[in-house]
Amino acid sequence: MPRWRAFSRRYLRRSSTVAQALVLSFVTFCVVLPLCCNRLLYSYFFIKFLYLDSMSDRALQESLLQGQDALHFWQSTASTAEMSNRFTDITQHPELLVIVVTARRNAGRDSHYLLQVMKQLSSLLGSCGDQRCAEVLVCDVESSPQGNQDAKLLENHFQVIRRSPEEQRMNTGWVNIFEKEKRDYVFCLRKGWELVKPKNMIVLEDDAVPTQDFFTAIKDLLSRRFALQTLYIKLYHPERLQRYLNPEPYRILEWIGLGLVGATALLLTLPYWNPCSFSFKLSVIHLVFFALYFMAVAELLGRHYLLEVRRLNPQLYAVCPATECCTQAMLYPGNTSVRVAQYLDTSFCMQGHAKDIVLYDMARMIPGERAHSVEPNLVTHIGAYSSLRINPPRPKLL
Repeated sequence: MPRWRAFSRRYLRRSSTVAQALVLSFVTFCVVLPLCCNRLLYSYFFIKFLYLDSMSDRALQESLLQGQDALHFWQSTASTAEMSNRFTDITQHPELLVIVVTARRNAGRDSHYLLQVMKQLSSLLGSCGDQRCAEVLVCDVESSPQGNQDAKLLENHFQVIRRSPEEQRMNTGWVNIFEKEKRDYVFCLRKGWELVKPKNMIVLEDDAVPTQDFFTAIKDLLSRRFALQTLYIKLYHPERLQRYLNPEPYRILEWIGLGLVGATALLLTLPYWNPCSFSFKLSVIHLVFFALYFMAVAELLGRHYLLEVRRLNPQLYAVCPATECCTQAMLYPGNTSVRVAQYLDTSFCMQGHAKDIVLYDMARMIPGERAHSVEPNLVTHIGAYSSLRINPPRPKLL
C-alpha cells in the first residue's frame, strides 16, 4: 500500500505529466472523437449499424435525382443551337484528350451515370479560358442489340466512337467479363490515339465524375518533371483504402512525419500559449508521446478527411507510388497509352487478375517503367452498381 500511495503522489497528481497525458488521451479518444466522428463514413468511430443503411439509401436517392436531372439536361439541349454539336469537332494533336468509356448498364440504369459525368465535363471544359481544357470522346463499347441509349443521346453533343461491324465480328466469341472489359479498354485507348494523336490522354470510366478543380490539377500535374517519366498516373483510389494502416509503405513515413511535426509544433507553442496549464516541455519522451498521440488521432479520424485539405491549391496535391486498385480515372502522359495498350494485350484477365492488377504488376516488373497516384482523388466514384459483379438489391457505401 505505501508503494501505491507513493506512485499515486508522484505520477497521478494534477500537475504530473503522466496524469495529464492520461486525461488528455481519455478525453480525446473516448469523448471528443467518438462524438465528432460517429457519422464520418471513413472514420474508425463511424457507427455502422446506426447510420450506414440510411446514408446508403440517401446516396442512392441523390444519385437517382442527379441522374434524372442530367437526363433532362441533355434532352432539353438536344435542340438548342449553342449546345448542339458543341464538342463534336475534335482538333488534332490537342494538349489533352479525355475519353469516357461506357457500356449499357442493367443495374442502376435510371441513375444515368454517363450523363452525369458528361454534364460535369461539359461545365468544366470552359474553365480554362478562351480555349477548351480538353477534347472529349465518348467510347461506347456496348455490343448487345439493345444498345447504349445514354451514349446515343450524347451523339448530338460529343463524338461517339464504336467498333465497326468488322471489328465487332472479330470481337465475337465468349470471354469472361474481366477479359472483355480489358479488350474494350484497349480498343478505346487505341482508337483515341489513332483519331486524335493527343499529347496527353485521360481515360474515365462512365461512373467517375470529375471534381471542380479537375483540369486545374491535371495541368499542374503535367507541368511537373515526374510526368515525363511515368507510365500512368491514377487519379482515383477508393476512400476506404486510403488509411495509413495499409500496404503502401510510403504512408507509414507520412504518418510518422505528421506525428512528429504536430508534436513539435505543439511543444514549441506551449510556453507561449497554454490555456490548460499543461506541464509538458520539449523533451524526447514528451515528443514521442505527442507524436503517437497525433498519429492515433489522424488514423482514427480518417486520412481521407486530412487529404481534403490539399484541395486548397493544386500544387498541394500529393504524388505517390501507384496503388493497386481501380482504373476509374487514369492519366497517360505523352504517348504512354500506346505502351499501355500493348502491355494489356499480352495478358489475359480474369477474376483476381483484372486490368488494374495487370497494369500495377507491369509497372513494377518491366525495367524502366514507373507509375504514380495522386491524392486526394480527382474524381468521385458514383457507381453504386457494378457492371462486373453481382449487385445486392440495395448497395451500401462501404
